[in-house]
Amino acid sequence: MILPIVAYGANVLRKVAIDINQFYPDIPLLLEDMWETMYYSNGVGLAAPQINKSIRIFVVDSTQIFEGMDEKEKEQYKDNPGIKQVFINAKIVSLEGKEWTYNEGCLSIPRIREDVSRHEKVTLSYLNEKFEPQEQTFEGITARVILHEYDHLEGKLFIDYMKPFKKKLLQSKLNDIHKGKIKVDYRMVFPK
Repeated sequence: MILPIVAYGANVLRKVAIDINQFYPDIPLLLEDMWETMYYSNGVGLAAPQINKSIRIFVVDSTQIFEGMDEKEKEQYKDNPGIKQVFINAKIVSLEGKEWTYNEGCLSIPRIREDVSRHEKVTLSYLNEKFEPQEQTFEGITARVILHEYDHLEGKLFIDYMKPFKKKLLQSKLNDIHKGKIKVDYRMVFPK
């Protein structure tokens, strides 16, 4: 089922999400709904807080980014062809490499994009969809998508990386999103 995306301004987007265990109700259905919602919304990642659940789950499909690149562009990224993966109770073990800038957007903050600097590599400990412990290092665009979604679990948004002056320039657009004065091609729920 396609779920509505929670819009900027909702409290759930600013909370630190909680760990879950394998007894959390209907996890396979929740994951199926998250994938369907992400694809319907043309996203490459989706975190549970974005569907109004303050739990530590996110999904990532960075393969979609590489599908849109030409061969020469793909060569720039060591993580080509990307991943399609579920992350439960993720924790950052380490951040490595120099920071690099890339233009990011967010389904909860539609029509706003900004350059964000993030580390080249991230090592995460997490559980997969079978609740099996994992530890893995990711790099490139895949690491960036993971860090963006991980931020959602920590109550952080990509606009928090913006300089105050730039954020102030965008404040009227952010207010419009908060008030629901925006049209998008996917379902959204706005703060009351």
